[in-house]
Amino acid sequence: MTLLNGLHHVKLPVSDVHKSLEWYRRVLGLDVAIEFVEDGVLRGVALSDAGHTLMIALREAPERAGGWTGFDPIALAVPTLQALRSWSEHLDALNVDHSGIAEGSVGWLIGGIVDPDGIEIRLYTQQPRP
Repeated sequence: MTLLNGLHHVKLPVSDVHKSLEWYRRVLGLDVAIEFVEDGVLRGVALSDAGHTLMIALREAPERAGGWTGFDPIALAVPTLQALRSWSEHLDALNVDHSGIAEGSVGWLIGGIVDPDGIEIRLYTQQPRP
């Protein structure tokens, strides 16, 4: 069997691509890697982190976006508990609601980070708990 080599990207439906783009840039520090323009209108974007280790695509699909409200499809990797603490401080400085740091099944996590369409993003440490 041919091997897989990780995730290429995750695509999320959003009701307003401009509003979501601003949120993902401001809150998660992602930058536009690709714009998807149809008939002269921005309909989607692919966003990447500074290290190009992940890509999240946002696709304007208002009729689908509402169905994801309250769902947590993405847990972004954070290397250490100390890095997670820095994320908590960053979110607090932006006045972004979140759960605070909690013990996860393996490491620690921050949940309750909700995008403009109510999709929950979690931050999860790669560092396991002792």
